[in-house]
Amino acid sequence: MSAQTILPGSSSKGQPTTLGVMGGGQLGRMFVQAAQAMGYFTVVLDPDVISPAGLVSHYHIQTDYLDEQGLAQLMQRCAAITTEFENVPAPALVTLGAHRPVAPNAESVGIAQDRAKEKAHFVRCGVPCAPYAVVETAEQLDSVPDDLLPGILKTTRLGYDGKGQARVTTRAELATAWAALKGVPCVLEKMLPLRAECSVIVARGWDGACVNLPVQLNLHRDGILAVTEVFDGNLPAELAEQAIAATRSIAHGLHYVGVLCVEFFVLQDGSLIVNEMAPRPHNSGHYSLDACDLSQFDLQVRTLTGLPLLQPRQHSPAIMLNLLGDLWQNGKPPAWDQLLALPGAHLHLYGKLQANKGRKMGHLTFTGASVAEVRATALQAAALLGIEAF
Repeated sequence: MSAQTILPGSSSKGQPTTLGVMGGGQLGRMFVQAAQAMGYFTVVLDPDVISPAGLVSHYHIQTDYLDEQGLAQLMQRCAAITTEFENVPAPALVTLGAHRPVAPNAESVGIAQDRAKEKAHFVRCGVPCAPYAVVETAEQLDSVPDDLLPGILKTTRLGYDGKGQARVTTRAELATAWAALKGVPCVLEKMLPLRAECSVIVARGWDGACVNLPVQLNLHRDGILAVTEVFDGNLPAELAEQAIAATRSIAHGLHYVGVLCVEFFVLQDGSLIVNEMAPRPHNSGHYSLDACDLSQFDLQVRTLTGLPLLQPRQHSPAIMLNLLGDLWQNGKPPAWDQLLALPGAHLHLYGKLQANKGRKMGHLTFTGASVAEVRATALQAAALLGIEAF
């Protein structure tokens, strides 16, 4: 189902124009805030009574994602519906998509939820990825080529932030790791020498129009994004152009509608390979709230509603620091007064009431007139937070 332009304000029946989002996490929260800033009403479907998005939305439907009554309520209230995390059950999107414009659609989300299907899509689009093998049976495990070791064994489904993964160097370790993962379908990827990680966020409309944010240079720690740097020259121009072209190819190949992030590895020899995609806004794009004239959440609203897509313009160099629950010492938050005294600091907290280890509690973005200025200030912030310099 495609969408007509869905304008903010009131419909012909005098009811507020309402947009829905499946999922109540911080990405849903920021989508809701962007939609509300443009005059839309919002509905969040999420089972958590204190979900970050549900707390700020006009309406919160507190049901499971496959609950028929909850889905019916969402359709009744909304003109169009989006998602905020990749593990929304695809069958729920099929149900919603039969009655309302849904972006992204069930097919795109279903491919992103399965690493084997995802890699097959990358290959179809002509985008290089690491050599890999699908492991679904003991026979496939035994027939894995020797040259894929050392490698990383990843579950095909439900893996994120380093979860559902194991590094293996020998066939014995491979067998042990697959058994530890309960023998679920997996993908074994060859480990390659990495120089850097980067990502590209595109927004693609119902009409096929596509725009992109600048290439984002990322640093992960323990499988979780820690730092994103975005400025001219963060990657060689040819490599940045290649990453943007590959991301657009992946989006067009899916006939995708919505915001899509694709993550890449830069190898030691300077070549680029794709890692994975996320059918939603992404942590590495949070800087766009403060450093661009259109954020990734503005683009999400525009793609969903059929409003014009303009190429975003980054007006300031930016560095984003991810704020995990580890920083809350004995339940005490970081020294916000000292951090906000730094020039160009933009604090975004997600309204989560419990700070657990590894939980994304917020982010801190620094902008400034020059890369050197932004980097120096971000390093001061890292010292205040007690996190490793980047």
